[in-house]
This record gives sequence, C-alpha cells and structure tokens, in this order.
Amino acid sequence: MEHRNFQLDTEWSIIHYPERPKGFGILIIGDDRNFVDEESSFWLQNEGKKALLRTLKREGYTVFYSNFYGKNWGSKKAVNLAKRLYNHIMRTEIINSRIHLLAEGMGALTAIKLMMEMKENIRSVILLNPILSLSHHLEYEKERKFFYKKLLKELSIAYELEPKEVEKIILSKKDLPVFHSGHPVKIIYILTRNQNFSQRNLIDDLSTKWENEYSSVSKTYLIPEKQQQLANQIVRFMNKHEKIL
Repeated sequence: MEHRNFQLDTEWSIIHYPERPKGFGILIIGDDRNFVDEESSFWLQNEGKKALLRTLKREGYTVFYSNFYGKNWGSKKAVNLAKRLYNHIMRTEIINSRIHLLAEGMGALTAIKLMMEMKENIRSVILLNPILSLSHHLEYEKERKFFYKKLLKELSIAYELEPKEVEKIILSKKDLPVFHSGHPVKIIYILTRNQNFSQRNLIDDLSTKWENEYSSVSKTYLIPEKQQQLANQIVRFMNKHEKIL
C-alpha cells in the first residue's frame, strides 16, 4: 500500500508509506492550493509536489497531511486538527514521536503556532515560500482590491467572524513570527516573478533579529532554474537533525 486516505473530523487526510521506512515522519502543511479528498490530493496531482514526495518516500520518510479545512489561514481549528492528526498517526503507525514539519505559503502560519504548542514533538521545521505574518500579508494585499476582498472572505470563513471584524483584529495584531529556540528552522524562498515580495522583504528585515535571538534559523534563496535542488536541500537539512532520536 503506497498511501491511505482517511477522515478526521470532517476532513480528509492522507498518509504516504515509504518502501523502506527509516522511522521518521514528516507532517506537511500546504499552501492555499492544498487539498485532500477521498481518493487523491494536491501532492499527488501537482508534478512538482509529486516529485518531491517521491524523493521523501525514497529517503524512507513516512509523510502525512490533511485538507486542513481548505484555506484556513492559520486558524485555531486548523492547528487543533494538525495536533489530532499527529496523535492519530502516533497511535496507528510505528515512527519516532519527534516529527519534521514542512510548510508552504499559508501553511507556515499554522506551522509557527504548532511549534509553540508541540515543542517537544517537533524535530525540525522547513518553511517554503512562507507567509510569516498574516497582518503583513493583509496590508500587502490592500493595494490589490479584488484580491483583498477575496482574502477577507477567506479569513472570515476560516476565523468564523464577519469580514470587517476579522480585518480589524488581524491588522491590530502586527503578528511577527516567534520561533521556539529548540527548533532548527530552514526558510527556503524560490525567487519567482509572481511571488509575495512583502513576505520576502519581511524575512530580510527580520534576519538580523533571528541571528541574534535564534541561532537555529537559517534562510536560503533559490532561483527557478535551481528548483531541482529543493528536494536535496530539504532532505539534507532533515538528516542533519536526526542524530539524536
């Protein structure tokens, strides 16, 4: 069996099994295009993600993730489901209790909250093209009225609040990422034309602060022509933090 789809709460989740398990697990928290249904997932249908998944399985990793209520934008509901998924996998599979987190885009918002709530259960964290601050992202989207209105609607659904109310709460927070000092974190940014420069600039602005406060946070920029290096960079980083079980 290569993978198994199952339901937690109302949400479909999936686990991918390696041919030769090495005993370590990876929880993936996808971006706003992520989905899991009864039969498939974004990671099985997107060629780039499928290739990365293939590499992770070949390296012996057990990989699991959920639909996470679609465009959840780091909501409490998504964080709670991630913890439930972790507990379910620990009960049903034989893997080390300290897992790797791999989060992309919007998924980084959930991952950062998980790092604070599951401190001892997280081995390392990779953030790919991350959205690190929801307030920063919302401010950036203000200039693009159509996308801003769409984003507010998604946030309203995710946080179960009226659009005006959720806008006021998020913009007043100025939520800058806080990392738990015990977690090695690697931020990988792929430099494409259609990227969110707001979040990339935020990473650059915070780099000095991270170097002073969190020696375990590193960043890497990749040009599109070097994207084939992504899988190797991820695997190399995770391997480095598997010496202590």
